[in-house]
Amino acid sequence: MLVLVAVLTVIATGDPRQLGWIALLAVAALPAFVARQHPILAPAGRFAEVIVTGFAAGSIAAASEGAAAGFRAEAILPYLAVPLLTAALRRKATEGTALLGVAAVALVAGGAVADPRTVLADPGYLAAGGQWLVLGAIVTFAAEAMRQFLQPAEATPQPYAEATRLLTQLRSVARSLPGATLDPGGISEHLLEELRLAAPGHRAAVLSASGGGRLVVLAQTGAERVDWETTLDADSAIADAWATQQPHAANRSQARTHRGGEVSSLVIPLVAGVRTIGLVILETDAAGAYPPAVVQSVTEVTDPAALRLEAALLFDDVRSLATNEERQRLAREIHDGVAQELVMVGYGIDNAQATLPEGADETAEELRTLRGEVTRVITELRLSLFELRSEVDRNGGLAAAIAEYARTLGTSAGLRVHFTFDESTARLPAATEAELLRIAQEAITNARKHAGASNLWVTCTVDPPYVEIEVSDDGKGFADNRPDGRYGLTIMAERAERIRGRLKITPRHPSGTTVAVVLGTPPRRDSVRDSVSAPEGE
Repeated sequence: MLVLVAVLTVIATGDPRQLGWIALLAVAALPAFVARQHPILAPAGRFAEVIVTGFAAGSIAAASEGAAAGFRAEAILPYLAVPLLTAALRRKATEGTALLGVAAVALVAGGAVADPRTVLADPGYLAAGGQWLVLGAIVTFAAEAMRQFLQPAEATPQPYAEATRLLTQLRSVARSLPGATLDPGGISEHLLEELRLAAPGHRAAVLSASGGGRLVVLAQTGAERVDWETTLDADSAIADAWATQQPHAANRSQARTHRGGEVSSLVIPLVAGVRTIGLVILETDAAGAYPPAVVQSVTEVTDPAALRLEAALLFDDVRSLATNEERQRLAREIHDGVAQELVMVGYGIDNAQATLPEGADETAEELRTLRGEVTRVITELRLSLFELRSEVDRNGGLAAAIAEYARTLGTSAGLRVHFTFDESTARLPAATEAELLRIAQEAITNARKHAGASNLWVTCTVDPPYVEIEVSDDGKGFADNRPDGRYGLTIMAERAERIRGRLKITPRHPSGTTVAVVLGTPPRRDSVRDSVSAPEGE
């Protein structure tokens, strides 16, 4: 473009001195050409090109002779397309508009400086300037539309096809991982084992986010259980590390209670991208145990672990979401399908009983028996629907969900239910709470259906990551010839194994059965808890 306007300028004016404007344009174009990505120099160069072009146009019009002298400003005006098109291709619409405004002012100023009486009064100069300003506006505002029009359309995959592709990749990755698992608890325990070699510590834990602005303990190590601070609004290194995404060392414990003495703590955030997904806490009973060199060693271990943990947590969320949606779908289908049809069967039996002729006592008795059986099945279906729709409220907690279920089923079966709860303010991961609730539901259902019991004892101890849930009855115990009960035990055992728990089934003296699921190791007895023990029978 510089060569073109140089030739046109010489032809229009016949004055080689006007080539000085071309040299000045070349100098003005250097910043935008050399430092094209610079946020200040590149735009400044484009504005300089527009200003030089405007003043050059006035000078060339004044140096030209003849009736059409003003039109000869068009010799250099094509150069306006260079800065305007560059701004348009870089999607800088605001800058392009500003360049047009500066160009209009520069054209007027150039004509005024050259000779206001001849140049600005020349209709040819005004027409040439207006023409190239219009062309510049078209370049500025039409370039983006042309870019989109000429760009080939990309094939957009269907949402379900894309989801299938991603889930297939996730399954392949999960199978290739050590232990073929994406379990957040297992990954957290492996991380703590790695940190034992990187830094001293008597206690350690991995925490992740949960609902309600609280943290949940995924794994921890130490001779004793620790009641870690799990709120993010407390004045603690835990809250600071979460907010700043930077390691924080302190000379006090991060537990809600501590027996005193010298202590050093280090809180390392687990950051994946821009999100804080968890924290690692290290503590030791010594002062100044975590200098910068140790912090560096710890972060070299935790940085790659953050991505692994995020993948496990996301997989857990997807699995929980899919499970809950499927349970809700089954509940809707049962309610709208089989349950409604059974109700209609019951109504049909009632109508048949009402129209029986006198003397059909045997038929009437059979219909009453059949009506009672239909009523029993409908009741079982309603309880199954309640079980399918039962979930752990993120505000109520695991114990409250188990209590609601036990109370509902106990009332329907005439059982006297006794509750004992010992629940910490800390929470378990949502997926773990859901599995524990299903195990408790199965144990309570077995006691109601098969045990023939009069009393049911439900004990729930929660001090994350430790949990123990125990369901006892005073019924007849398990019979070896009851396949449905055995199938329920298999399901409970599979659920317990999925969350790395232990299922224990023992006889209860003098009669009955005790089903218990235990997760983790027993807690220290001097930790602070929110305990609730309901009176017997409530």
